Amino acid sequence: MGDIEIRDDRPGGRLEALGVDGEVVGHIEYFVLESPGRAVVPVHTIVEPAHEGKGIAGSLARELYAIAAREGVPVAPLCPYVVKWAERHPDEAPAADPELLRAAKDWLISHPGRF
Repeated sequence: MGDIEIRDDRPGGRLEALGVDGEVVGHIEYFVLESPGRAVVPVHTIVEPAHEGKGIAGSLARELYAIAAREGVPVAPLCPYVVKWAERHPDEAPAADPELLRAAKDWLISHPGRF
């Protein structure tokens, strides 16, 4: 995995994994929830077919939680992959507040074209 660089495109709502040539080989689409509290909400994890099975999705999930921890913000995962990853890595991925998860789902429903 040393040949992968991870870049946070906060304005674009994407955490991207870049290959050696700078191409995006995977990403997590997310948004930042503001109310009732601030949270990072991953919605989709996508890895390009040619790069599947290389641990890219896991590296993206790990970095998403690390960024949130550095910012002091919880993660409220709606992405099925990130939910499963968090269950397997409870030491790196604190459980999400049910109220924040409900608010994140409501936000997603009220912004149907966003993801």
